[in-house]
Amino acid sequence: MAFGALLAVALAGDVLGHGVDDRTRAYLVGVEGLQVGPFLYIGAKHMVTGYDHLLFLFGVVFLLDRLRDVLLYVTLFTVGHSTTLLLGVLAQLQVNAFLVDAVIGLSVVYKGFDNLGGFGALSGGRPDPRLMVLAFGLVHGLGLATKLQDFDLPGEHLPGNLLAFNAGVELGQILALSLMLVITGLWRGHASFQRASLATNTLLMTAGVVLIIFQLTGFFMEVR
Repeated sequence: MAFGALLAVALAGDVLGHGVDDRTRAYLVGVEGLQVGPFLYIGAKHMVTGYDHLLFLFGVVFLLDRLRDVLLYVTLFTVGHSTTLLLGVLAQLQVNAFLVDAVIGLSVVYKGFDNLGGFGALSGGRPDPRLMVLAFGLVHGLGLATKLQDFDLPGEHLPGNLLAFNAGVELGQILALSLMLVITGLWRGHASFQRASLATNTLLMTAGVVLIIFQLTGFFMEVR
């Protein structure tokens, strides 16, 4: 149910684009000075409408039934994406946005596969999920950074505006996660949850593969 809505957003969106709508793009091109409020809003909006981030987070919390586990994994993801978001823009790390977004798609595939116990079936073990969430958090943050690197943001107030953007991302993440946890928490109490787990995580993997294909297509179209 929740996954179906996320998948519909993913497939209906402009997955070959870099995730910035025309109105936001126009604002960022002309931004001047310290603009805490607008960057808070843009950061929150980007997270709430960022289907790739939401799909990964949905996979991360799907099987978690203890609050402390949710807090642990969300903290690891937050530390990861906050680090590379800030460093990526401030240090002007030059990476191809399509390739970064393809790896983000891979993170969605990984989480669905992990939730299905795929690693255990293949090798009898699994990568440490805490390290994997942190590592993919770093990639997601770099993806956020590439969105802002397209704009010549004023350097004088760049750190403050970036902190506001990142705070907005966190607010958007809290809103999205709250909805996910309410839905999965209520759903987990029904027998259909276990029956639907296989289908849900298979669809999660499928969505990740679709994202990878579209982003790689965008990359090859760009370099032609």
